[in-house]
Amino acid sequence: MGFLILSALVLVGDQFSKHLVQLFLDEGESLAVVPDILHITLYKNPGAAFGILAHRTSFFILITAAVMILVLYLYISFPKNKTLGRMGLALQFGGAAGNLIDRLINNGYVVDFIDLRIWPIFNIADSAIVLGTAFLIWEIMRWQRGEPRKS
Repeated sequence: MGFLILSALVLVGDQFSKHLVQLFLDEGESLAVVPDILHITLYKNPGAAFGILAHRTSFFILITAAVMILVLYLYISFPKNKTLGRMGLALQFGGAAGNLIDRLINNGYVVDFIDLRIWPIFNIADSAIVLGTAFLIWEIMRWQRGEPRKS
């Protein structure tokens, strides 16, 4: 799947899910999907992961834009046969774009809603960034060990 398509799927899924949650829940309100395991809880996060550096909107916008430019550069430079790494970069780009859009249109906060009760509340963009990072690390580790890519 191409970079633009995968990034767009992440972005659209992220923004649509955030829109739905905001339509049906008030901030702090929670809906149990699987009681005590998975809840949908609307949280407007003014910070980064775990709420750190709250209300540093300009900083987050600049850092996110720089990261997105770096991800594009890495994607262009990344070997075409390293599919998993390239997918990882697309996931990271789409996730970063989703959270950037939130900060730009929501007075600096990001909409979080996936609540596992044992971890801070997060969203689809965050999940894509983490998964993309894992894919990229995995691909780089295999690449450095010289393992052939299995189709």
